[in-house]
Amino acid sequence: MDFEKLEVWKRSARLSVGLYKTMSGHRDWGFRDQITRSGLSIPSNIAEGMSRDGAREKVRFLLIAKGSCAELRTQLYIGQEADMLDKSYAARAVKETREIAAMLASLINTIRAQAAMDKAK
Repeated sequence: MDFEKLEVWKRSARLSVGLYKTMSGHRDWGFRDQITRSGLSIPSNIAEGMSRDGAREKVRFLLIAKGSCAELRTQLYIGQEADMLDKSYAARAVKETREIAAMLASLINTIRAQAAMDKAK
């Protein structure tokens, strides 16, 4: 399956673009770098995973993407509490990371189930 057709990839790529735009003028370079890297990791790992042949490899990269959602969510919470991010933007982005993580969990379960069915044949 082409990763570009996956809604989870599209949404995570849009989230990453939004982070870059939001953080572009931020003066704390370390925070800006870390939060944009974790955001970029999500669609990048989805793309890499879905480009792999085996289910095990796909799942491995999707789990990394899911972990990056948690990392990003943590940074959003910290940025909001430290007044480094607009609270309404951070809240929307946190919600999006939760939804993307749930979509990834569903995709992982689907890939695992398909692999188990293929193995049983």
